Amino acid sequence: MATQSVGDTSFFGHPRGLSTLFFTEMWERFSYYGMRAILILYLTAQLQNGGLGMDKTTAGAIYGIFTASVYLLSLPGGWVADRILGQRKAVLYGGIIIAAGNALLAAPLMWTFYLGLGMICVGTGLLKTNASTMVGALYAKGDTRRDAGFSLYYMGINLGAFLAPLVIGYVGQTISWRWAFLLVTVGMSVGLIQYVLTQRFLGEAGLKTATPPGAEEKKQLALGLGAVVGLPLLLGFLQTSGVTSVSIAGIADGFSVLMALSFVGIFVVLFRAAMPGQERKNIAVILCLSIASAVFWSSFEQAGSTLNLFADERTRNEVFGMAYPSSWFQSVNSIWLLILAPLFSVLWIKLGPREPSVPAKFALALLFVGLGFLILVPPAAVADAGEKVSPFWLVLTYLLHTIGELCLSPVGLSAMTKLAPARMGGVIMGVFFLSIATGNYIGGRLSGFYESMKLEQLFLYVALFAIAAAVVLTVFVKPLRGLMGESK
Repeated sequence: MATQSVGDTSFFGHPRGLSTLFFTEMWERFSYYGMRAILILYLTAQLQNGGLGMDKTTAGAIYGIFTASVYLLSLPGGWVADRILGQRKAVLYGGIIIAAGNALLAAPLMWTFYLGLGMICVGTGLLKTNASTMVGALYAKGDTRRDAGFSLYYMGINLGAFLAPLVIGYVGQTISWRWAFLLVTVGMSVGLIQYVLTQRFLGEAGLKTATPPGAEEKKQLALGLGAVVGLPLLLGFLQTSGVTSVSIAGIADGFSVLMALSFVGIFVVLFRAAMPGQERKNIAVILCLSIASAVFWSSFEQAGSTLNLFADERTRNEVFGMAYPSSWFQSVNSIWLLILAPLFSVLWIKLGPREPSVPAKFALALLFVGLGFLILVPPAAVADAGEKVSPFWLVLTYLLHTIGELCLSPVGLSAMTKLAPARMGGVIMGVFFLSIATGNYIGGRLSGFYESMKLEQLFLYVALFAIAAAVVLTVFVKPLRGLMGESK
C-alpha cells in the first residue's frame, strides 16, 4: 500500500522518502562493496603481508558462502519484518548488526573474523530486502514512476559501490587490511545516523507488520539468530583450535545442499500459500525469473572472485604509467551504472508501449553477461601464456555486464513488488535475493577453478552457459507474459 501521494515529487520528481532509502542503501553498499572488494585478496594474501594466507580454492569457498549468505538471509529477514519488527525497524537493526560485524573483522583473531562475517550476513538480510520493499511502498498502484524510482534508488546503491573500492581497496592493499575494515564500519555508521534523522519522510511505510507477532514467532526469531551467529563462531573456534577435521570445502559442499533445499522449499511453500488463480500464476512467473536471475548472478558476481583475481594477477594495473590497486576494478561496474542508469530510466519511460516485457529484459541481461565473458576469452589465452593483459579488456567486460545488470536488477526489484501478494511482500523480495544468493555462491565456487583450469576455457564455458540460458528464456517470453496477464 502506498504511503505517499502521487503529487509528491520533492526528490527529483519522486517521493521525499526515496531520498532516505537512497542514502541508507548508498552507505550500506559502501560498507558491503568495500569489504567485498578486498575480501578474497585478504584471504589469499600472505601472512607476512597481513593476510590469511589461504589457497584460492579455500578462499573461494569462504567467499562464496559469505556472499551467498548475505542474500540467503534476506528470506528470514523479510519474514522477520513481515511478522515481528516491521520493515522500518528491520532496516535499523540490520544496519547496527552490520556495523558491529565489520568492526569484528578488524580484530586480529580468526573467531572474530568468522563471527563478523556471520553478523554482516544477518544484518544485510534484515536491511537490504526491507529497504527495497519500502521503496515500492512509496508509490501508489499504477504509478508510472515506480520503475524509474527503482532505477534512481539503484543509483544510490552504485554510488556507494563506486566509492567503496577506491577508498577501501586503496587502504587495504597499500596501508592495512584492518584499517580498511574499520573504515567500512564508519561508512555503515554514517548511513545509520542519516536513516534515523530522516525516517520521518517515509510516512507510514514499513511501520506496521503484515500480521501481529506472537510468542511463537519471537521464539523462532531468537533461535534463528542464535543458530546463524553461533555457527560461524563455532566454526572459527574449531578451526583455530584444530579440533575439527571438516574442511572448508566440505562445509561448502554441505552449503550447496542447503541452497538447493532452500530454493525448492520456498517455492513449495509459496505455491501452497498462494490463492488459486492470478496469485499462483504470479508465483510461477517469480519462479522462472528467479532461475534466470540465479544464472545471471552466477556469471556477474565473479567480479569479486575470479575476475578480481584476474585483475590482481593477470592484468597490467597501470594507465599512462600510473599504477593503481587491482581492487579499483571493482568500481568500474559502478562507474558504468552511474552513467547508464539515468539513460535506462528515461529509456523505459520513452519506449512506452514498446518497452520490452520483464521476461524479455531478463533474457537480454543473460545475453549481455555472456558476451562480457566471451570477449575475455582471447586475452585469457594471452594471460594463460604468462603475459599480463591490458586493463581495458576488463573495462569492456564490465560495460557489457552493466548493461545486463540494468536489464535485470532494478527491473527485477520492481517486478517483485508488483507480482507479490501484499501479505507476503517481504518474503517475495527475499525470494529474489535468494536467486542472487545462489548466483553469488556459484560465482565464488568457480574461483576454485582459477588455477586448476585454463582461464580461456573457464571464461568460454561461463559465456556459453549464460548465452544458452538467454536463448531458452527468449522462447518462454510470450508464455510468461500470458501468466502475468499481459495481452501482448
